[in-house]
Formats: sequence, C-alpha cells, structure tokens
Amino acid sequence: MSRSPSLPAKFSKSVRLGLRALAALLAQADRRAPIRSALSIKATLRRGLALFLSTQMSLLGVLGRCQEHTSPEASKPGRAAVEAPQTGTGVQEYLRRPYEELFDLAPQLSFDAKAIAAQRKSLENAKKLCVSRFKNHAKEYQKQIDAAQKELKKRTASLTEEQRKQIHCKIQNLELLRSEAQALSQHAIPTAYDNLNAKLDLIEKWPALYRQTQREISSDTHVNRRWGDLKDIGFREIATNQQDDIKKGQQAVEEMKRSGLMPPELENKAIQEYVNSVAQRVAQKSDLKIPLHVTVLQSREINAFALPGGYLFVERGLLEAADDESELAGVLAHEMAHDAARHANKLMKRATIAGIFYQAAQVAAMVLTGGVAGIGMYYALQYGFYGLGLVLNLNLLGVSREYELEADQLGVQYAWNAGYDPSGFIRFFDKIATREGYIKGASWFRTHPPFYQRMVDSRREIMFLPPKPNMIVQTSAFEAMKQQLIPVVAVANKLESDKPSLKMTREQGCEPPKRLEYEAGQPIDELCSSSAINLNGKQ
Repeated sequence: MSRSPSLPAKFSKSVRLGLRALAALLAQADRRAPIRSALSIKATLRRGLALFLSTQMSLLGVLGRCQEHTSPEASKPGRAAVEAPQTGTGVQEYLRRPYEELFDLAPQLSFDAKAIAAQRKSLENAKKLCVSRFKNHAKEYQKQIDAAQKELKKRTASLTEEQRKQIHCKIQNLELLRSEAQALSQHAIPTAYDNLNAKLDLIEKWPALYRQTQREISSDTHVNRRWGDLKDIGFREIATNQQDDIKKGQQAVEEMKRSGLMPPELENKAIQEYVNSVAQRVAQKSDLKIPLHVTVLQSREINAFALPGGYLFVERGLLEAADDESELAGVLAHEMAHDAARHANKLMKRATIAGIFYQAAQVAAMVLTGGVAGIGMYYALQYGFYGLGLVLNLNLLGVSREYELEADQLGVQYAWNAGYDPSGFIRFFDKIATREGYIKGASWFRTHPPFYQRMVDSRREIMFLPPKPNMIVQTSAFEAMKQQLIPVVAVANKLESDKPSLKMTREQGCEPPKRLEYEAGQPIDELCSSSAINLNGKQ
C-alpha cells in the first residue's frame, strides 16, 4: 500500500537540497582567484546561508499551514501526489481532471472571471449544438419510420414474405436508433455537460469556500453543523421508529418479485458473503437500528438501492465499476443513510407503493429480463425498471434535494466511522459522472441535486471529520471478489446475448444496425464531434 511522503520527510529532503545549494556556492568561491579577500568569502557564505535559511523558513510556513488541519483524504494510504498547476494550462484542460484532484488544485489556480465566463459560454454553446444534433437525428429517424410505414401500408397486399420482413426490420432498427438519439439528447448529453459545469464551478468557487471551511475548523464552529455529533453515531436518533418500516419493506420486496420488477439474485455465495460483510461492517458503525438484509442482484446496472426497513440491494454492475473497497463502502453507506433517515417512509406519505408499481409496470410491460438492445431501451430500464431509476430511487427513496444531501453527509460519516477512506464516495461518484455516467449513470443524476453541491458538501464533510490512521482503501478480499466476478460476468453476457431483450422486438432474425448512435465508453467530446450516420452505418 503506497503512502505519500510525511511532512518530516519532506522537510528533511528540503534541508538536503538547501545544503547542496550552500556547498555549490562555497565551491564557486573556492574556484575563484585565491587573492579574494576574507571579506568577500564571508559575503559569499552569508549569501549562501541566507538562501538556505530563507528556503527552510518558506517551507516551514507551508508545513505550518498544512498542519493546521489535515483532512483524512490528505493523508490517506494509496493516494498519489497531485501535480502542481502548470503555467499556461487553460481552464478546459482542468475540466478533465477528477473531482478529487480539482479539490487539491483549485486553491492554487488563478483564472480570472473573464476566463471562467468564456469557458462557461463555450460549454453552453457546445451543449446546445450537441443536443440539437441528436434531436435532429431523432426527427430524421422518425421521418424514415413514417415513410417505411407508409410504404408498408401501400404495398401490403403485393409484398412477398421476404419483402415484408425487410420493411419490418427497417422500421424496427429505425425505432432503436430513434430511441437512442432521444435518450442522448434528453438525458445523457445534458448530464455530461452538467458535470463539466460543476467542475468549472469548483475551479471558480472552491478556493474561497476552502478558506471558509478552514476558518470553521480553526474556530470549532463546524461542530455545530447538522449531524455534527460524530461521537454519538449509533446513539443519536436521525429518525424515530425505524422498525415501523420493516413490514413495508417486506411487502415492497414481495410485490417487486411478483411483478417481475426485481432482477434475479446473483448465484455466487462467495460474492454475496463478501458484499454482506462490507455492508454489515458499515451498518455497525451507522445510525441504522434495525437488521440489515443485503442481496446482490444479477444486473449490469451500476446501482445500489435500499428499500424501507433495511433491505439493501446491490446490482452486479456496481461491483464491476468499483475499483476499491472504500468506493463500495461509500455507496453502501449512502444507501443505508436513506433507511436510517426513513426517507422512503416520508415519501410514501405522498406516493403509495401500489402507485409506484403501476407506474413501473407500464415500462416493464415491454421489457423482458435480460440484455438491453441499445441505449434507448437501456434508459427505459433505468428510468422505469431497475436501480436508481424512476421506480426505486426517484420515488421510493425520494430524490429530493434535502434527502440526497442528507444521505451524502451521513454516508460519508458512516464510511469514516467504519474505518474506510470516506473519499471513496467522491471517487465513485466522479467515475460514474465522468467516465461512463453520462450514459450509464444518467438516471442516478437526472433529478438529484447539482453535481457541484453534492461534491462540495461531501468534501467539506470529509474535511470536518477528525483524521484517522490507516483508513481502508483496498483489501485483498475486494480483489478476490473482483476475480470471482469475471466468470460470472462472462456467463451473464453470454446468456444475455443469446436471447431477445425486448418484447417490442417484433420481427425476429433482423440484422441490427451496423453502427449505433453511441459506442460504449465513448467520451462526450468525441460523441458530439463524430460524423452523422445513417441506417446502414455509413458516415
């Protein structure tokens, strides 16, 4: 497990560098004419000593400021040192950095308001252009669908079976491409640009907020924040009568299984036991006062969700996406916080489970358990079927600004209290938002509070937490789980590819489009600059 150099080590290194500089000056004096007076030699020594001392005083000032308050993430094991800002680097280059790096770099950056405004305008123009492009794609596909349906109606009496099938396949593929273009323009692209704007906000606003946070820590006013009573975790009461949610949760699980809305359990005992062990470790250090039931589901979605009463579900895709145990623990802690605060119960006063399942069934009616044929139906699944989408999270767990921010804060506290590096949550959030989130994670972000506020509030909470030694980032158990996951994913992918995924796939045996609107892992800038395609995949 790698560690960053300690402050004494950095100071020692600087001393050596200063002594080398002093020795160089002395050697330079020695090489000069031997008639140099003792006075000039003393002057050289004074200059060298002054250089050496000024270097050390400068470093001591920096170290002193660093030691005023060392946040847990600053000293966590396994964290690589963040490079200093490079002169001449534009704002846009920093938008590609992870949130965690930007939090460290932003206080050192010095972009003026004009540069920030210009970049914000550039992002807005790029977003409009990209959204408009895929809206036009959807309109063009609809025109082609209308024309094909018109041809089908006109020629229906004279068509051979092969001709009819060709037109059916053409309409079917056009509908797929249209749904992809609609999902991109309405959800994925706006999500990607929301993330970029959040990073721009961070560059602009974090330096001042960072200084404010340090002042709050120095004056101890941070202990008066909501849920600042860290020493009482497990004894304080976030919400009364958690036990009353157990029956509601049992009913929700049973109803979801009967309705076909619950993905099957992942059939691997070792993986199930590992995820349960991480969740239970966090639960023991949380404010959850009811038993926790953990189940890993066989679903590719990058999601986890908690139903009322301590029923926590983790989808296989989340395990695939997580890179270390602290990331997994951070997400699990967030979901537990929803149950500890009884967010589902509060929302159910406005929406009954029966109403929610009826809404879900409208989408599930056209979806079969299995793979997803393209991004359009991928979104249908996410928004109305699995995980942190319309059914489970947006209604049951309450994607309201207040509830999500509260779950973020409590989740960070629970992960920290269980001994995990609390910045794992930020790293996972950033990964979903940046690397693949604008496609796979858009349902998570669609109605949640803004990226910037969630990231900043989580970072401030991490700074407020007292430092702990040897916080867990990675474990051998996590790495073993990832190895066990490889054959599980391979088998699942094979099964999904061998069966149709949609009931709306009305014509079997059709050759799919040669190229879709979106390719897995495609960056947003590449997506928005790629050439237009037609049904045959030609540019």
